[in-house]
Amino acid sequence: MNRFSEIKQLVDSIEADFTKFYEQNNQAAGTRVRKAMLDLKNLAQSIRQHVQEIKNERNAK
Repeated sequence: MNRFSEIKQLVDSIEADFTKFYEQNNQAAGTRVRKAMLDLKNLAQSIRQHVQEIKNERNAK
């Protein structure tokens, strides 16, 4: 569940940058949003791999 908390924190942390980019046309905020989305993608992939490993271990028993 710790990784789920990481995802929630990451999403919460970029809310202001989303607002700055979409509503205030702040280009630097857009760059930060793109970086955060890449971090989110990598974290999600890591979680997917971990879940699959656990599933495989349980099926092997």
